[in-house]
Amino acid sequence: MFAKQYSHRLPADYDMGVIRRRAAQLGPLWDHTEGLLFKAFIAQERGGNLYSSVYLWADPLQAADFLLGERFQKVLDSFGRPHIESWLPLDVQRGPAPNALSLYREEWPLEPGADRAGILAEEKQRNQQVADSSDTFAVFLALDVQAWRLVRVTLSAKALDAAHPGTGYQVLYLARGVALPG
Repeated sequence: MFAKQYSHRLPADYDMGVIRRRAAQLGPLWDHTEGLLFKAFIAQERGGNLYSSVYLWADPLQAADFLLGERFQKVLDSFGRPHIESWLPLDVQRGPAPNALSLYREEWPLEPGADRAGILAEEKQRNQQVADSSDTFAVFLALDVQAWRLVRVTLSAKALDAAHPGTGYQVLYLARGVALPG
């Protein structure tokens, strides 16, 4: 598996309706994409405008094909070449919710000398707790191998909640590829 996120900062006065329409138009084209578990088209509109995409790929080779192929050229043509954060998924859980309205990203450093196996076991258990919530569509835990940090991405059926841990985003469209595990 392979996970990634890239974001585009937009001017404060940018018409986010354009982004919502873009997600509604392009989102369905991603449904049933080979090798993809999901792609979340997400946005933030407080404290500046941001448009972003989070992907969870079952097949890393399909992710590479996307980045090097014509589909990604649309991103390059529209927004330029983004910095892409990439992660190695460690645990993926499917929740009972049928869809998602919000996405939360939490991250924390994996300190030198930490009990990595113990931390992984604890965080997998936490993932299962999150997945068991009735409002969870999916949750995954990943390792940012470059920065030595853990990242948890949770897709929730509830509207964006500023009190939720991590950085929150509104889900504009959730494209689903192949079935998620769990």
